Amino acid sequence: MLILAIDTSATASAALVSGDGLSGDSLSGDGAAGSKVVGSFATEDTRSHAEVLAPGIQELLASTGTRAADIDAVVTGVGPGPFTGLRSGIATARTLAFVWNKPLYGVVSLDAIALEVAESTHKVPEFLVVTDARRKEVYWARYSMDDGGVPRLADGPHVGAAEGLPALPAFGAGAGLYSDALAAHPAFRDRQPDAASLGRRAVAALAAGLPLPDSTPLYLRESDAQVPGPRKRAL
Repeated sequence: MLILAIDTSATASAALVSGDGLSGDSLSGDGAAGSKVVGSFATEDTRSHAEVLAPGIQELLASTGTRAADIDAVVTGVGPGPFTGLRSGIATARTLAFVWNKPLYGVVSLDAIALEVAESTHKVPEFLVVTDARRKEVYWARYSMDDGGVPRLADGPHVGAAEGLPALPAFGAGAGLYSDALAAHPAFRDRQPDAASLGRRAVAALAAGLPLPDSTPLYLRESDAQVPGPRKRAL
């Protein structure tokens, strides 16, 4: 199994993730046992998704010698994220899946950070993943670890002020940004969702036969762009 994963909920990133030989019990232990990142790229800029994503994917495929025929599925992070950036990644994923005639799946982008928390030495039974939503707000979701050490989405995603979130360990760039209000973990205070971790999560879920959502985006709030109203009559 080889998938192309794309995420633009924060920065622009893409990854080729292989899951050859994965079986139905692959979601035990570290949550993505046996998956391998064949190649990946990610930017640090949170505002240039449309400009860098397509060339980045093209270079990724070329550098790994991957053809469209080699890819079994396309996976896209569905957010939550800002309207323009998130739309760039989902539109690219939908286009490639259509042109290549490949199945398309969505994954909550915050799951990427949740997987990294589960695989790290900072295991906790319940925690928050928090990213920056701008406008002095955050995107967040609560995760709980099952008996196999796999993070399961327990609540969310939501958007709102950092104040008032559950008093749990918080991981992600949003937690670092509002560390005065959240119990931000120092090892993850700058972490953004990443296509490589998101892809590993998706490969393991597919191998285990677990359902993945479609590519419907989780904007969680309206776009800043508004349809103009009728023109006022001149006096």
